[in-house]
Amino acid sequence: MTSVIHLRACPILLLLATFATTGTASQHATALKKPNAATIARLQTLLPDLMHQAVVPGVSMAVIRDGKTYWTHAFGTRNTQTKEPVTDDTTFEAASLSKPVLAYAALKLVDEGKLDLDKPLSGYVKKPFLEGDERVNKITARIVLSHRTGFPNWRGQKPLTISFTPGERFSYSGEGFVYLAQAVEQISGKPLNQFMTETVFTPLGMTSSSYVWRADYDARTATGHNADGEPEEKWKPTEPNPASSLQTTAKDYARFVGAVLNGVGLKPETLKQMETPAIAVDPDCVTCTNKAPDELSKSVFWGLGWGIERTPDGDALWHWGDNGVFKCIVIAYPKQKIGVVMFTNSDNGLSIAQSVITAAVGGEHPAFVWQKTESYDSPSMRFIRAAHDKGVSAAITEFRQPLDHHDISEGAINRLGYRLLGDRKLADSIRIFQLNVELYPNSSNVYDSLAEAYANNGNRELAIQNYKKSLELDTNNQNAIDQLKKLSNK
Repeated sequence: MTSVIHLRACPILLLLATFATTGTASQHATALKKPNAATIARLQTLLPDLMHQAVVPGVSMAVIRDGKTYWTHAFGTRNTQTKEPVTDDTTFEAASLSKPVLAYAALKLVDEGKLDLDKPLSGYVKKPFLEGDERVNKITARIVLSHRTGFPNWRGQKPLTISFTPGERFSYSGEGFVYLAQAVEQISGKPLNQFMTETVFTPLGMTSSSYVWRADYDARTATGHNADGEPEEKWKPTEPNPASSLQTTAKDYARFVGAVLNGVGLKPETLKQMETPAIAVDPDCVTCTNKAPDELSKSVFWGLGWGIERTPDGDALWHWGDNGVFKCIVIAYPKQKIGVVMFTNSDNGLSIAQSVITAAVGGEHPAFVWQKTESYDSPSMRFIRAAHDKGVSAAITEFRQPLDHHDISEGAINRLGYRLLGDRKLADSIRIFQLNVELYPNSSNVYDSLAEAYANNGNRELAIQNYKKSLELDTNNQNAIDQLKKLSNK
């Protein structure tokens, strides 16, 4: 099944296609620590080395201590072609780090008595967000903020649907935040970006932040880069997307995090609701529309707009962002009032995130295990680099033994296959997808992906054969059903 996403802020689909866990939280755990001068010296040495190994052109980050920005620093280049350096004023795509900011603004409306967390959003919006399914009338702001709507992450080209009774379980969704934003606009009587500017950005001094493109960004924006370090065309949103389109700096975002840690702008009881787990996640998935959890996580939860890690050091708020060639992460401890914000302009950006957070504040981070985040030095990432540098056949030969032991994940191999498919290297793409079938013969997804590559190469019969195999392994694979209909009509 394709992992090439053309919508912005599809972090879950991209993460699941890209990364696979290589260990447990305890393997990476260190004691939580308050950032100090030694921390900063360590980060200044560590970041350039990590960036080089992971092929991450640019990073901007901030460290928070005592609820205030303690340190900001910029590393590397905004664009590998122009060689312009990243500075503290360089703007990045915040991707899904857009969501906690909208959550904060919505909770300010709650404090003003204008928004009821438990009143259906259909009572606020004039135009129905979804027609033909009365379950939409069960969706409230609280349900949206804790990702329990039943919506997919993004609808794509398909009609929007609800997959389970709203409120009953977790499934990450950007669509829900779009729905909430419509209610916010209706309540405030203002376009979303104007409301966010007046309610959040201006009061907190976030002078470089906007959900839509500004002319001054042209001279200081970072450009996103693919996994090989090649720059891609910059997305310049003309319409706000509350789940994905925030343009900001690490310096600005640290101001926002500081406000949350210090309880600025929200009543204490409202802030407590934001920081209290509302639902435990399914340990096996992030977007979970097709299945109820076999069990619930004991360490990863969602509050109102924030992920919550439950650790020996107390609860930590966190969120990640993934707009493809822009990756970012934030983590903050309300009790200790410390935190880290990191923005990158690379598809590989999250591969260094755990190393950076460990160096900055330490602590246990079960969210990385839940997300199946692949480290920059894992066998999977090294295999992908070898395929780029030496060619597919040489990489398979070099990694044959680890491949036989499944040290390289299905998702990582699939991602490489789609990169090659996108570059129209069809023979190499087919070989990589064939490899995934060899290694993971019980996965419906690997046959779906191989079928797509065959279809792109004009091998209709082989495409049909593999879509049928995919459907045999997963009778709910709607993509295989749709593609078989198309191929049968040709």
